[in-house]
Amino acid sequence: MNRTLALVGFVVLVLGGGTLIGYLNLPGDWYAGLHKPFFNPPDWVFGPVWSVLYVLVAIAGWRIFCRVPCGMTMRVWWVQLVLNFLWSPTFFGLQLPGLGLVVIIALLVAIIGFIVLARRIDRLAAWLFAPYALWVAFATLLNFSIWWLNR
Repeated sequence: MNRTLALVGFVVLVLGGGTLIGYLNLPGDWYAGLHKPFFNPPDWVFGPVWSVLYVLVAIAGWRIFCRVPCGMTMRVWWVQLVLNFLWSPTFFGLQLPGLGLVVIIALLVAIIGFIVLARRIDRLAAWLFAPYALWVAFATLLNFSIWWLNR
């Protein structure tokens, strides 16, 4: 029962927190007016993709938490979550793509760090972060391109 409750807590925290932060930092007119690269996905893609990724992030965190709740791997998981939640307010809220780029690069490093550390504890948890790493790598390229095109 405690494991199930912990899983629900992780999903509520990650998916709920990500959804709330996204809602509070909608792209708006500022973002619509920016020059974007040819590979910029349509706006409707981001919500479903992030929802799936947030569930994967929650499950991976929960799996590590159940095995080593206070270790370095769990600390890196928390760091990546903070950085993830910081990106939207930085990029959209403050309208600072350059600072957003710094945040998302740090996020990508934290995600890769989690994968490396988690692999030793729970291979599935590490693999659950693979789609997240790929999407954030793409988002980093997108963030860089938007910054570059609008500087």
